[in-house]
Amino acid sequence: MLLEALIALAVLATVGSAAAWTAAEAMRAVGHVHEEEMRMRAAARLLTATSLWPRADLDRHLGSRGQGAWRMRIDRPRPSLYEVSLTDTLTGRVVLRTSLWRPEPYR
Repeated sequence: MLLEALIALAVLATVGSAAAWTAAEAMRAVGHVHEEEMRMRAAARLLTATSLWPRADLDRHLGSRGQGAWRMRIDRPRPSLYEVSLTDTLTGRVVLRTSLWRPEPYR
């Protein structure tokens, strides 16, 4: 009877520790997702602010430069089209990218 109780306690402890480990890993994953979401929101705010720039500001910022935790690149593939991308400086991964249309000034 005592041996059966000890075995039952050992099984219960093993299952309990596995459940605790699973819960801890789930909490760590949720924390990671939350951090990534906060970084994505900050990048979106920067890209939104950039999208409001007039043509002259976009022309002045052509090329690549550091912007906080990102590297912003602004290209002008066509006279009225600008491509803006934010790249994570640590991973080199493109976080957000958009195209902006600004009409050419009338002459």
